[in-house]
Amino acid sequence: MFDYFYGAQSDQFSFYRVPKVMFTDPAFQDVSAEAKILYGLFLDRMGLSARNNWVDEQGRVYIIYTIDQIMKAIGCSDKKVNRMLRELEVVAGLIERKRQGLGKPNLIYVKNFLSVGQNGRFLNRKMDDSGVVETQILESAEVRGSNTEINNTEDSDTDPFLSADRNEGMREHAQYESYFRESLYFDILLQEHRFDEETLEGILDLLVDTCCSKRKTIRIAGDDKPIEVVKSRFMKLTKDHIDYVLICLQKNSTEVRNMKQYLLATLFNAPTTISPYYQAWVNNDMASGKF
Repeated sequence: MFDYFYGAQSDQFSFYRVPKVMFTDPAFQDVSAEAKILYGLFLDRMGLSARNNWVDEQGRVYIIYTIDQIMKAIGCSDKKVNRMLRELEVVAGLIERKRQGLGKPNLIYVKNFLSVGQNGRFLNRKMDDSGVVETQILESAEVRGSNTEINNTEDSDTDPFLSADRNEGMREHAQYESYFRESLYFDILLQEHRFDEETLEGILDLLVDTCCSKRKTIRIAGDDKPIEVVKSRFMKLTKDHIDYVLICLQKNSTEVRNMKQYLLATLFNAPTTISPYYQAWVNNDMASGKF
């Protein structure tokens, strides 16, 4: 049986803090409570990053928090961790992951929840009861007046067109991600290539980002390919093609200076180069008794 708190005992522990606005603002209503807790853990990690001087060339602080570390901290499976990370990155836009290359952990940029939204709307709202906002950041309640009336007037600083564009872009990204996860049997790929998880997630992100690109052309192997041609080729990829791409990475003996360009070219060319290369590799493994 746990005992009660007495007197000053209630103030002797350290806690993870999840911003109140995460639960009160409609902007975060589609984010699960588990993902919000993970965001609180990320905010806690920011202090460690500051002490370690983990800052990029633009002065932006990042954290390093591997999937295994998150699994141990929260006590859940890698599948759930990946779902929460996608929620924070794709649905809420509260983090941004940057791949460092094979064998290296992702850099995670934790976004400032106070600046999320259009025209910094969290900075301008009356949030005097949040307990976490610096006074000089916010416009005072007296200057803005009662926010119960502003929401339905022409003075509202929320741009519906910007909001619609942002939501549409997020929906498109989520739809492409769902398509590739299903068509490539991504869960099975993760099971079969447990040591290539970061690479597989990078390939998935590259496929989705490319298909969501608004550019007219994509540079692949030094040539500018029409975006529609690239999309069509990528959307015809199968699990075998991804297996083949991983084999190419493993057997490549030259230094890859630009991993993104290398993967783009390998993925784009996979449907035309897979047959002889892949079959030769399978035949070799069968002869050596691996199958």
